[in-house]
Amino acid sequence: MQHQFPLWLFLLSFVAYTALMFFVSWLTSRKMGSNSFFSGDRKAPWFVVAYGMIGASISGVTFVSVPGNVMAQNFYYMPLVLGFVGGYFIIAKVLLPLYYKMNLTSIYTYLGDRFGMKSYKTGSSVFMVSRLLGAAVRVYVVTLVLYAFIPKAAGWEAHTFADVALFALVSFIFMVILYFYTYKGGVKTIIWTDVLQTTFMLLAVFLTIYFICKHMDWSFSQMISSVAGAENSSIPGTKFYSMFDMNWSSGTNAIKQIIAGVFMTIAMTGVDQGMIQKSLACKNIESAQKNMYTTSVIIVVANFFFLLLGALLCLYLQENGGMAALGVAKTDEIFPAIASQKLGIGVGIFFLIGLISASYPSAGNALTSLTTSFCIDFAHFSTRTDMDEKQKFHFKNKIHALFALLFLIIIVVLYVLSDDSVVNLVYKLASYTYGPLLGLFFFGIFTKYKIKDGATPYIAVAAPVLCYLIDVVCAALFDFHLGFTLLIVNALLTVIGLYLFRKRV
Repeated sequence: MQHQFPLWLFLLSFVAYTALMFFVSWLTSRKMGSNSFFSGDRKAPWFVVAYGMIGASISGVTFVSVPGNVMAQNFYYMPLVLGFVGGYFIIAKVLLPLYYKMNLTSIYTYLGDRFGMKSYKTGSSVFMVSRLLGAAVRVYVVTLVLYAFIPKAAGWEAHTFADVALFALVSFIFMVILYFYTYKGGVKTIIWTDVLQTTFMLLAVFLTIYFICKHMDWSFSQMISSVAGAENSSIPGTKFYSMFDMNWSSGTNAIKQIIAGVFMTIAMTGVDQGMIQKSLACKNIESAQKNMYTTSVIIVVANFFFLLLGALLCLYLQENGGMAALGVAKTDEIFPAIASQKLGIGVGIFFLIGLISASYPSAGNALTSLTTSFCIDFAHFSTRTDMDEKQKFHFKNKIHALFALLFLIIIVVLYVLSDDSVVNLVYKLASYTYGPLLGLFFFGIFTKYKIKDGATPYIAVAAPVLCYLIDVVCAALFDFHLGFTLLIVNALLTVIGLYLFRKRV
């Protein structure tokens, strides 16, 4: 999809927001040592972290995809979000006290103390693979949307050498900017840029809702009644606001979604270095817990407005000739197309800034957490005495640059392949890897068993493979799809494997 949007406005929006990001980076990185990059000096205000975590949790992919997905799945995403609340409370009550008690910078240090060095390295490696793949795909999807805003010559053909070279150049510029705005400030910079991300993303959503209502000549009450009364022709017999899918064999079954939401939050926030690193930057355990409780409430409200926007976009399409009239083929393209082409320059600018703001901190967070994990877990920064602060700083920057390069390579390869199934596969691979992490932490916290440390890497590989086979068999024989509960099954298989390889006293 090629957007008809003034190039000068696109460039102005991009440059202005980038300048703002670098200003924040400069403010937050003054008088910082190497440890400040990893921990933010543990002075972050909890309410700032809580507000910013909303933007970090809602990535650029969510920003683009969730509203359009209402056409295919109604509000069936909402039970998953409700499950997030339970996950945040478990993190606050179980995981955060453990992390603060042990004064951890890298949370995977716990696995080394509890099980041994191989478990420690396995946990950190699993995180790095999942974070690298998952974040690279998210950055790729956002970069692809941004690339569509760049005017092309008449007769321009996709995936020619010139097209791939131009996409690679855009991706390279993006990664260079990303590197320089995070290379010194680290987690402290990410926390404050997350605030900008959340603000501009929510502004883009609220403005789009307002201008759709204005275009449709609706008051607030008319908007609510229109959404409440509209049927979704894509799912006969349902309305757009339908929230609970009670079909047990469906991947969007409400009960499965709620349970999965709890475990997804524990896995993708509680045992994910990138997300938990910001909570560990709070000054004490009480502040970190307040952050989690507040985040759990705000994220439900924010996601509801994303879904409401999705319903309004669907109604707008129904009144204006559908997806064909808009020139889009995928639901992911609905929000970008309407915001940039149909609702005026102002909404288009805020959509662009919202998209840019969604991509910078999310990718920056991944880059920072990967650097942190490598430097703490593999280079042993916290215990090394053979390197002074200056040497650590230069070494850290080299690792930071290496991960930025890996991001760039993955993004360009995905564009060259240009196959949705490849993107979905990478997403699925990344989601599978969180299962062993979740299983390792649960087994360590809720049992007293010691394990045969050397078996952990094999268990971490075997559990996702068995999980995949179970999912295939269930779908083929029983028409039953595990959906998001794949994570739970994966973690359970890891726990079983660890139990089988426990040390018998």
